[in-house]
Amino acid sequence: MNTLEKARRAVQAKTVLASLDNKAKNRALNNIIQALKQNAQAIVDANQADLELAEKGHLAAPLLKRLKFDGDKIEETCEGLASLINLADPVGQVLSATELDRGLELFKVSSPIGVIGVIFESRPDALVQIASLCLKSGNAVLLKGGSEAARTNQILADIIGRAAVRAGAPEGWLGLMETRSDVEELLGMSRHVDLIVPRGSNEFVRHIMQNTTIPVLGHADGICHVYIDRDADIDMALRISFDSKCQYVAVCNAAETLLVHAEQAEAFLPLIKEAFDVFGVEVRGCERTAAFIDVTPASEEDWRTEYLDLIISIKIVDDLTAAIDHINRFGSGHTDVIVTDDRQRAAQFMDRVDSADVFVNCSSRFSDGFRFGLGAEVGISTNKIHARGPVGLEGLMIYKWRLIGNGHVVADYTGNNAKAFTHRGIES
Repeated sequence: MNTLEKARRAVQAKTVLASLDNKAKNRALNNIIQALKQNAQAIVDANQADLELAEKGHLAAPLLKRLKFDGDKIEETCEGLASLINLADPVGQVLSATELDRGLELFKVSSPIGVIGVIFESRPDALVQIASLCLKSGNAVLLKGGSEAARTNQILADIIGRAAVRAGAPEGWLGLMETRSDVEELLGMSRHVDLIVPRGSNEFVRHIMQNTTIPVLGHADGICHVYIDRDADIDMALRISFDSKCQYVAVCNAAETLLVHAEQAEAFLPLIKEAFDVFGVEVRGCERTAAFIDVTPASEEDWRTEYLDLIISIKIVDDLTAAIDHINRFGSGHTDVIVTDDRQRAAQFMDRVDSADVFVNCSSRFSDGFRFGLGAEVGISTNKIHARGPVGLEGLMIYKWRLIGNGHVVADYTGNNAKAFTHRGIES
Protein backbone atom coordinates (compact mmCIF):
# COMPACT_ATOMS: atom_id res chain seq x y z
CA MET A 1 0.00 0.00 0.00
CA ASN A 2 1.48 3.35 -0.99
CA THR A 3 1.65 6.45 1.20
CA LEU A 4 -1.29 8.19 -0.48
CA GLU A 5 -3.56 5.22 0.14
CA LYS A 6 -2.46 5.06 3.77
CA ALA A 7 -3.25 8.76 4.11
CA ARG A 8 -6.68 8.31 2.55
CA ARG A 9 -7.45 5.46 4.94
CA ALA A 10 -6.34 7.64 7.84
CA VAL A 11 -8.70 10.41 6.72
CA GLN A 12 -11.58 7.93 6.67
CA ALA A 13 -10.56 6.56 10.07
CA LYS A 14 -10.29 9.92 11.81
CA THR A 15 -14.03 10.61 11.79
CA VAL A 16 -14.74 7.25 13.44
CA LEU A 17 -11.93 7.69 15.96
CA ALA A 18 -13.21 11.14 16.92
CA SER A 19 -16.55 9.64 17.93
CA LEU A 20 -15.26 6.64 19.90
CA ASP A 21 -16.11 6.86 23.58
CA ASN A 22 -13.49 6.52 26.30
CA LYS A 23 -14.42 2.92 27.13
CA ALA A 24 -13.82 1.84 23.55
CA LYS A 25 -10.47 3.61 23.38
CA ASN A 26 -9.39 2.13 26.70
CA ARG A 27 -10.37 -1.36 25.53
CA ALA A 28 -8.16 -0.82 22.50
CA LEU A 29 -5.27 0.31 24.68
CA ASN A 30 -5.70 -2.70 26.94
CA ASN A 31 -5.70 -4.95 23.86
CA ILE A 32 -2.42 -3.34 22.81
CA ILE A 33 -0.86 -4.08 26.21
CA GLN A 34 -1.86 -7.73 26.01
CA ALA A 35 -0.68 -8.07 22.42
CA LEU A 36 2.72 -6.55 23.21
CA LYS A 37 3.23 -8.96 26.09
CA GLN A 38 2.06 -11.98 24.08
CA ASN A 39 4.40 -11.11 21.21
CA ALA A 40 7.32 -9.94 23.35
CA GLN A 41 9.79 -12.52 22.06
CA ALA A 42 9.02 -11.78 18.41
CA ILE A 43 9.51 -8.06 19.10
CA VAL A 44 12.84 -8.67 20.85
CA ASP A 45 14.00 -10.89 17.98
CA ALA A 46 13.16 -8.20 15.42
CA ASN A 47 14.92 -5.61 17.52
CA GLN A 48 17.99 -7.81 17.86
CA ALA A 49 18.20 -8.03 14.07
CA ASP A 50 18.06 -4.22 13.88
CA LEU A 51 20.76 -3.92 16.55
CA GLU A 52 23.10 -6.32 14.79
CA LEU A 53 22.80 -4.43 11.51
CA ALA A 54 23.27 -1.10 13.28
CA GLU A 55 26.43 -2.35 15.01
CA LYS A 56 27.83 -3.54 11.68
CA GLY A 57 27.08 -0.10 10.30
CA HIS A 58 28.96 1.47 13.25
CA LEU A 59 25.96 3.36 14.62
CA ALA A 60 27.05 5.62 17.48
CA ALA A 61 26.74 4.16 20.97
CA PRO A 62 24.11 6.66 22.22
CA LEU A 63 21.93 5.84 19.19
CA LEU A 64 22.37 2.11 19.77
CA LYS A 65 21.12 2.62 23.31
CA ARG A 66 18.02 4.37 21.99
CA LEU A 67 17.44 1.58 19.48
CA LYS A 68 17.45 -1.25 22.02
CA PHE A 69 13.96 -2.55 22.85
CA ASP A 70 14.25 -5.56 25.14
CA GLY A 71 11.91 -7.27 27.58
CA ASP A 72 12.41 -4.66 30.30
CA LYS A 73 11.66 -1.88 27.82
CA ILE A 74 8.50 -3.66 26.67
CA GLU A 75 7.35 -3.99 30.28
CA GLU A 76 8.08 -0.32 30.94
CA THR A 77 6.18 0.64 27.79
CA CYS A 78 3.17 -1.39 28.89
CA GLU A 79 3.20 0.37 32.26
CA GLY A 80 3.04 3.67 30.38
CA LEU A 81 0.04 2.43 28.39
CA ALA A 82 -1.69 1.39 31.61
CA SER A 83 -1.22 4.88 33.02
CA LEU A 84 -2.70 6.31 29.83
CA ILE A 85 -5.83 4.22 30.31
CA ASN A 86 -6.34 5.86 33.70
CA LEU A 87 -6.37 9.36 32.25
CA ALA A 88 -9.65 11.13 31.49
CA ASP A 89 -10.90 11.28 27.91
CA PRO A 90 -9.55 14.53 26.43
CA VAL A 91 -12.24 14.59 23.73
CA GLY A 92 -15.52 16.42 24.27
CA GLN A 93 -14.43 18.48 27.28
CA VAL A 94 -16.35 21.74 27.60
CA LEU A 95 -13.65 24.40 27.85
CA SER A 96 -16.06 27.32 28.18
CA ALA A 97 -19.79 27.95 27.98
CA THR A 98 -21.46 31.30 27.29
CA GLU A 99 -25.05 32.41 26.90
CA LEU A 100 -25.19 34.86 23.98
CA ASP A 101 -28.89 35.43 24.57
CA ARG A 102 -31.76 33.53 26.08
CA GLY A 103 -31.86 30.14 24.33
CA LEU A 104 -28.67 30.86 22.34
CA GLU A 105 -25.72 29.07 23.97
CA LEU A 106 -22.10 28.85 22.82
CA PHE A 107 -19.78 26.04 23.87
CA LYS A 108 -16.03 25.68 23.28
CA VAL A 109 -15.42 21.91 23.15
CA SER A 110 -12.17 19.96 22.82
CA SER A 111 -11.82 17.82 19.70
CA PRO A 112 -9.10 15.80 17.94
CA ILE A 113 -6.83 17.46 15.39
CA GLY A 114 -7.47 14.76 12.77
CA VAL A 115 -4.59 13.03 10.96
CA ILE A 116 -1.16 13.51 12.50
CA GLY A 117 2.09 12.63 10.74
CA VAL A 118 4.96 11.91 13.12
CA ILE A 119 8.55 11.45 11.94
CA PHE A 120 10.72 10.21 14.78
CA GLU A 121 14.17 8.92 15.61
CA SER A 122 15.27 5.28 15.99
CA ARG A 123 13.45 4.70 19.27
CA PRO A 124 10.91 1.87 19.04
CA ASP A 125 9.33 2.88 22.35
CA ALA A 126 8.49 6.24 20.73
CA LEU A 127 6.33 4.44 18.17
CA VAL A 128 4.25 2.82 20.91
CA GLN A 129 3.91 6.07 22.87
CA ILE A 130 2.95 8.14 19.84
CA ALA A 131 0.44 5.62 18.49
CA SER A 132 -1.24 5.16 21.88
CA LEU A 133 -1.49 8.90 22.53
CA CYS A 134 -3.05 9.44 19.13
CA LEU A 135 -5.54 6.64 19.76
CA LYS A 136 -6.55 7.98 23.17
CA SER A 137 -6.95 11.50 21.75
CA GLY A 138 -9.02 10.29 18.79
CA ASN A 139 -6.44 11.08 16.10
CA ALA A 140 -5.39 8.91 13.18
CA VAL A 141 -1.62 8.71 12.77
CA LEU A 142 0.97 8.19 10.04
CA LEU A 143 4.33 7.15 11.47
CA LYS A 144 7.86 7.18 10.07
CA GLY A 145 10.65 5.92 12.32
CA GLY A 146 14.38 5.77 11.77
CA SER A 147 15.57 3.21 9.23
CA GLU A 148 17.80 1.58 11.85
CA ALA A 149 14.65 0.37 13.63
CA ALA A 150 12.83 -0.81 10.48
CA ARG A 151 12.14 -4.40 11.61
CA THR A 152 11.14 -3.39 15.14
CA ASN A 153 8.86 -0.65 13.85
CA GLN A 154 7.18 -2.99 11.37
CA ILE A 155 6.28 -5.60 13.95
CA LEU A 156 5.20 -3.01 16.53
CA ALA A 157 2.97 -1.13 14.08
CA ASP A 158 1.38 -4.40 12.95
CA ILE A 159 0.74 -5.61 16.52
CA ILE A 160 -0.60 -2.26 17.75
CA GLY A 161 -2.74 -1.56 14.70
CA ARG A 162 -4.40 -4.99 14.70
CA ALA A 163 -4.93 -5.05 18.47
CA ALA A 164 -6.77 -1.71 18.40
CA VAL A 165 -8.93 -2.74 15.42
CA ARG A 166 -10.00 -5.92 17.26
CA ALA A 167 -11.30 -3.64 20.03
CA GLY A 168 -13.33 -1.46 17.66
CA ALA A 169 -10.87 1.09 16.26
CA PRO A 170 -11.32 1.71 12.52
CA GLU A 171 -9.07 0.09 9.92
CA GLY A 172 -6.34 2.45 8.75
CA TRP A 173 -6.13 4.46 11.98
CA LEU A 174 -2.38 3.74 12.04
CA GLY A 175 -0.17 3.80 8.95
CA LEU A 176 3.56 3.10 8.86
CA MET A 177 5.80 4.82 6.32
CA GLU A 178 9.11 3.14 5.60
CA THR A 179 11.20 5.20 3.16
CA ARG A 180 12.53 8.73 2.78
CA SER A 181 10.44 9.15 -0.34
CA ASP A 182 7.37 8.43 1.80
CA VAL A 183 8.30 11.41 3.97
CA GLU A 184 8.71 13.71 0.97
CA GLU A 185 5.31 12.57 -0.30
CA LEU A 186 3.78 13.16 3.13
CA LEU A 187 4.96 16.78 3.13
CA GLY A 188 2.76 17.50 0.12
CA MET A 189 -0.41 15.98 1.58
CA SER A 190 -2.02 19.11 2.98
CA ARG A 191 -5.47 17.80 1.99
CA HIS A 192 -4.98 14.67 4.07
CA VAL A 193 -2.65 15.49 6.97
CA ASP A 194 -3.54 18.10 9.60
CA LEU A 195 -0.30 18.30 11.60
CA ILE A 196 3.29 17.08 11.28
CA VAL A 197 5.46 16.40 14.33
CA PRO A 198 9.15 15.96 13.40
CA ARG A 199 11.64 14.67 15.95
CA GLY A 200 15.32 14.86 15.06
CA SER A 201 18.19 17.19 14.33
CA ASN A 202 17.92 20.94 13.85
CA GLU A 203 18.73 20.51 10.17
CA PHE A 204 16.05 17.86 9.73
CA VAL A 205 13.32 19.86 11.46
CA ARG A 206 14.18 22.95 9.39
CA HIS A 207 13.93 20.84 6.24
CA ILE A 208 10.44 19.70 7.23
CA MET A 209 9.29 23.23 8.04
CA GLN A 210 10.65 24.64 4.78
CA ASN A 211 9.15 21.97 2.55
CA THR A 212 5.53 21.71 3.62
CA THR A 213 2.46 23.89 3.98
CA ILE A 214 1.13 21.58 6.71
CA PRO A 215 1.42 23.01 10.25
CA VAL A 216 4.53 21.69 12.01
CA LEU A 217 4.87 21.13 15.76
CA GLY A 218 8.21 20.23 17.30
CA HIS A 219 11.66 21.21 18.44
CA ALA A 220 15.01 21.14 16.71
CA ASP A 221 17.64 20.89 19.48
CA GLY A 222 17.66 20.10 23.17
CA ILE A 223 20.40 22.43 24.38
CA CYS A 224 19.50 22.34 28.07
CA HIS A 225 21.28 24.21 30.85
CA VAL A 226 21.73 23.83 34.59
CA TYR A 227 22.71 27.05 36.34
CA ILE A 228 24.36 26.75 39.77
CA ASP A 229 23.45 29.99 41.51
CA ARG A 230 25.54 31.70 44.18
CA ASP A 231 22.98 30.60 46.80
CA ALA A 232 22.82 26.95 45.69
CA ASP A 233 23.31 24.10 48.11
CA ILE A 234 26.44 22.30 46.88
CA ASP A 235 25.21 18.78 47.55
CA MET A 236 21.92 19.51 45.79
CA ALA A 237 23.75 21.13 42.89
CA LEU A 238 25.95 18.05 42.46
CA ARG A 239 23.02 15.62 42.46
CA ILE A 240 20.97 17.68 40.03
CA SER A 241 23.87 18.39 37.66
CA PHE A 242 24.93 14.76 37.56
CA ASP A 243 21.40 13.45 37.03
CA SER A 244 20.64 16.05 34.36
CA LYS A 245 23.71 14.99 32.36
CA CYS A 246 24.26 11.32 33.17
CA GLN A 247 20.93 9.69 33.96
CA TYR A 248 20.45 9.17 30.20
CA VAL A 249 22.74 11.14 27.92
CA ALA A 250 21.14 10.35 24.54
CA VAL A 251 17.91 12.31 25.04
CA CYS A 252 16.83 15.86 24.33
CA ASN A 253 16.23 16.77 28.00
CA ALA A 254 19.75 15.88 29.13
CA ALA A 255 21.87 18.85 30.19
CA GLU A 256 24.55 19.97 27.73
CA THR A 257 25.91 23.05 29.53
CA LEU A 258 26.54 23.87 33.18
CA LEU A 259 26.63 27.54 34.14
CA VAL A 260 28.35 28.12 37.47
CA HIS A 261 28.26 31.33 39.51
CA ALA A 262 31.79 32.61 40.11
CA GLU A 263 31.34 32.44 43.89
CA GLN A 264 30.57 28.70 43.66
CA ALA A 265 33.34 27.73 41.23
CA GLU A 266 36.10 26.86 43.70
CA ALA A 267 33.90 24.60 45.84
CA PHE A 268 31.68 23.08 43.15
CA LEU A 269 33.85 22.48 40.10
CA PRO A 270 36.37 19.97 41.53
CA LEU A 271 33.53 17.88 42.98
CA ILE A 272 31.44 17.74 39.79
CA LYS A 273 34.58 17.08 37.73
CA GLU A 274 35.38 14.08 39.93
CA ALA A 275 31.85 12.72 39.49
CA PHE A 276 31.96 13.24 35.72
CA ASP A 277 35.38 11.58 35.48
CA VAL A 278 34.14 8.45 37.22
CA PHE A 279 31.23 8.26 34.76
CA GLY A 280 33.43 8.92 31.75
CA VAL A 281 32.11 12.37 30.86
CA GLU A 282 34.41 14.63 28.85
CA VAL A 283 34.35 18.15 30.30
CA ARG A 284 34.86 21.18 28.08
CA GLY A 285 35.23 24.51 29.83
CA CYS A 286 35.81 28.21 29.43
CA GLU A 287 39.13 29.82 30.38
CA ARG A 288 37.86 30.67 33.86
CA THR A 289 36.78 27.07 34.40
CA ALA A 290 40.25 25.87 33.42
CA ALA A 291 41.69 27.80 36.36
CA PHE A 292 39.94 25.39 38.74
CA ILE A 293 39.84 22.02 36.94
CA ASP A 294 41.48 20.25 34.01
CA VAL A 295 39.21 20.65 30.96
CA THR A 296 39.27 20.63 27.18
CA PRO A 297 39.02 24.28 26.06
CA ALA A 298 35.46 25.12 25.02
CA SER A 299 34.70 27.13 21.89
CA GLU A 300 31.61 29.19 21.18
CA GLU A 301 30.36 26.27 19.09
CA ASP A 302 30.22 24.16 22.26
CA TRP A 303 27.62 26.50 23.73
CA ARG A 304 25.46 25.80 20.64
CA THR A 305 25.93 22.02 20.59
CA GLU A 306 23.55 19.26 21.61
CA TYR A 307 26.03 16.47 22.35
CA LEU A 308 23.65 13.60 23.19
CA ASP A 309 26.79 11.94 24.50
CA LEU A 310 29.15 11.82 27.47
CA ILE A 311 30.30 15.40 26.93
CA ILE A 312 29.38 18.56 28.80
CA SER A 313 30.48 22.20 28.57
CA ILE A 314 30.96 24.42 31.63
CA LYS A 315 31.03 28.20 31.83
CA ILE A 316 31.56 30.46 34.83
CA VAL A 317 29.25 33.48 35.01
CA ASP A 318 29.32 36.47 37.34
CA ASP A 319 25.63 36.77 38.14
CA LEU A 320 22.08 35.62 37.45
CA THR A 321 21.64 38.06 34.57
CA ALA A 322 24.69 36.67 32.79
CA ALA A 323 23.34 33.14 33.16
CA ILE A 324 19.94 34.12 31.77
CA ASP A 325 21.52 36.03 28.88
CA HIS A 326 23.67 33.01 27.99
CA ILE A 327 20.68 30.66 28.04
CA ASN A 328 18.51 32.94 25.93
CA ARG A 329 21.34 33.42 23.43
CA PHE A 330 22.61 29.87 23.06
CA GLY A 331 19.74 27.70 24.31
CA SER A 332 17.09 26.03 22.19
CA GLY A 333 14.09 26.98 24.32
CA HIS A 334 13.71 23.41 25.60
CA THR A 335 14.48 22.96 29.32
CA ASP A 336 16.62 25.04 31.67
CA VAL A 337 17.27 24.67 35.40
CA ILE A 338 18.37 26.89 38.26
CA VAL A 339 19.71 25.48 41.54
CA THR A 340 19.29 28.06 44.30
CA ASP A 341 17.97 28.59 47.82
CA ASP A 342 16.83 32.12 46.95
CA ARG A 343 13.15 32.09 45.96
CA GLN A 344 13.26 35.57 44.48
CA ARG A 345 16.16 34.68 42.20
CA ALA A 346 14.40 31.46 41.24
CA ALA A 347 11.31 33.47 40.29
CA GLN A 348 13.41 35.85 38.18
CA PHE A 349 14.97 32.90 36.38
CA MET A 350 11.59 31.35 35.59
CA ASP A 351 10.17 34.68 34.41
CA ARG A 352 13.10 35.70 32.22
CA VAL A 353 14.36 32.45 30.67
CA ASP A 354 12.57 32.00 27.34
CA SER A 355 12.11 28.23 27.36
CA ALA A 356 9.21 25.82 27.25
CA ASP A 357 10.26 24.28 30.59
CA VAL A 358 11.96 26.20 33.41
CA PHE A 359 12.78 24.28 36.58
CA VAL A 360 13.98 25.15 40.07
CA ASN A 361 16.03 22.70 42.14
CA CYS A 362 15.30 19.59 40.08
CA SER A 363 16.80 17.68 37.17
CA SER A 364 16.23 18.66 33.55
CA ARG A 365 15.31 15.01 32.96
CA PHE A 366 11.86 15.66 34.47
CA SER A 367 10.92 17.35 31.19
CA ASP A 368 8.91 14.41 29.93
CA GLY A 369 5.25 13.75 29.16
CA PHE A 370 5.05 10.61 31.30
CA ARG A 371 6.71 12.28 34.28
CA PHE A 372 4.41 15.30 33.86
CA GLY A 373 1.41 12.95 34.04
CA LEU A 374 0.46 13.65 30.42
CA GLY A 375 0.36 9.99 29.40
CA ALA A 376 3.78 9.93 27.68
CA GLU A 377 4.37 12.32 24.77
CA VAL A 378 4.60 12.57 21.00
CA GLY A 379 7.52 14.96 21.42
CA ILE A 380 8.67 18.22 22.95
CA SER A 381 7.51 21.47 21.41
CA THR A 382 9.42 24.73 21.56
CA ASN A 383 6.68 26.43 19.55
CA LYS A 384 4.77 29.35 21.04
CA ILE A 385 1.37 28.47 19.63
CA HIS A 386 -1.04 25.64 20.40
CA ALA A 387 1.27 23.42 22.49
CA ARG A 388 4.60 23.97 24.27
CA GLY A 389 6.87 21.64 26.22
CA PRO A 390 6.04 17.91 26.42
CA VAL A 391 3.13 17.28 24.04
CA GLY A 392 0.75 14.75 25.54
CA LEU A 393 -2.98 14.28 25.13
CA GLU A 394 -3.85 17.96 25.57
CA GLY A 395 -1.33 18.96 22.91
CA LEU A 396 -3.03 16.62 20.42
CA MET A 397 -6.35 18.38 20.86
CA ILE A 398 -7.91 21.42 19.24
CA TYR A 399 -11.42 22.71 19.85
CA LYS A 400 -14.71 23.45 18.14
CA TRP A 401 -17.21 26.21 18.79
CA ARG A 402 -20.70 24.75 19.16
CA LEU A 403 -23.61 27.20 19.05
CA ILE A 404 -27.08 25.96 19.96
CA GLY A 405 -30.09 28.18 19.33
CA ASN A 406 -33.85 28.07 18.89
CA GLY A 407 -34.57 29.87 15.63
CA HIS A 408 -32.19 32.75 16.34
CA VAL A 409 -31.13 34.96 13.40
CA VAL A 410 -28.52 37.73 13.21
CA ALA A 411 -31.08 40.21 11.79
CA ASP A 412 -32.68 40.45 15.25
CA TYR A 413 -29.39 41.82 16.63
CA THR A 414 -28.84 44.59 14.07
CA GLY A 415 -30.56 47.92 13.28
CA ASN A 416 -32.39 50.43 15.42
CA ASN A 417 -34.35 47.89 17.44
CA ALA A 418 -31.48 45.41 17.81
CA LYS A 419 -31.63 42.93 20.65
CA ALA A 420 -28.68 42.99 23.05
CA PHE A 421 -26.40 40.07 23.67
CA THR A 422 -26.18 38.89 27.29
CA HIS A 423 -22.70 37.24 27.00
CA ARG A 424 -23.25 35.58 30.37
CA GLY A 425 -21.14 32.65 31.54
CA ILE A 426 -23.03 29.40 31.94
CA GLU A 427 -22.32 27.51 35.12
CA SER A 428 -21.26 23.91 34.58
